[in-house]
Amino acid sequence: MAYIVPSTTVLHTKPAPSMAVFTSRGPNTISPDILKPDITAPGVNILAAWSEASSPTKLDIDHRVAKYNILSGTSMACPHIAATCALLKAIHPKWSSAAIRSALITSAGLNNNEDNLITDAIGNPADSFQFGSGHFRPTKAADPGLVYDASYKDYLLFLCGSGIKIPDFSFNCPENPPRPVNLNYPSVAIPRLKGAVTVQRTVTNVGSRRSVYFASAKPPAGFKVEIWPPILFFHSVGQKKKFSITVKADSEMVGKMEVDEYAFGWYTWFDGIHNVRSPIAVSVA
Repeated sequence: MAYIVPSTTVLHTKPAPSMAVFTSRGPNTISPDILKPDITAPGVNILAAWSEASSPTKLDIDHRVAKYNILSGTSMACPHIAATCALLKAIHPKWSSAAIRSALITSAGLNNNEDNLITDAIGNPADSFQFGSGHFRPTKAADPGLVYDASYKDYLLFLCGSGIKIPDFSFNCPENPPRPVNLNYPSVAIPRLKGAVTVQRTVTNVGSRRSVYFASAKPPAGFKVEIWPPILFFHSVGQKKKFSITVKADSEMVGKMEVDEYAFGWYTWFDGIHNVRSPIAVSVA
């Protein structure tokens, strides 16, 4: 018989979390209509399993054998997210991979343990090209309130709209495929905006049967963001609601921005319990 007791923190590093120098950074060079990275997770000095076929340092003079090692890198952040996805799938077995990703992204946190915005490796405020939507919070992701779901067909249509060759030969692209920016993703990326762009999204209620969500936004500097409708009413679990996000450039402010320079903001749906927050990244032409 064994007992598991609550863990205690021996060392409090401040500020934490912060973005390491090796963090994978945006923008997305392959599909700029999709904001990357999605999210951040612990990746510095992680105790991980280690192959006994190699020494801890991998040096020829090191003949030690170890089952565990202290490692750093995005390859250490990845298993944190993978394990969280597995747990979410166990809790919500009918959720798609897109719904699980949405839950992680929209429930992520922005603040460190000093209650300030997450910083980069030199102490400056980080942005969505470093942490995506923020630092993952597994317990929040288990009850996200709303999710942005997407099907296999949605991704095929996204490839059609992006002009990318479809790997599924049984699927034919329509003559007028949807714009790539309209893929039902839990974040918004608009590269080289001219004037104004309206983006379509659909959310699925996975929270309370009867709920009302109110929209709010923190627009990227130099842009205006309008969400319509600003209120969503749900009467059942699984019900879907469509809405639009219009991003408009402020000519005076945008004139001071460099071409391909991005600004970052957020929009959020709130029902009094859930904060369903999505990052926005916009650049000008």
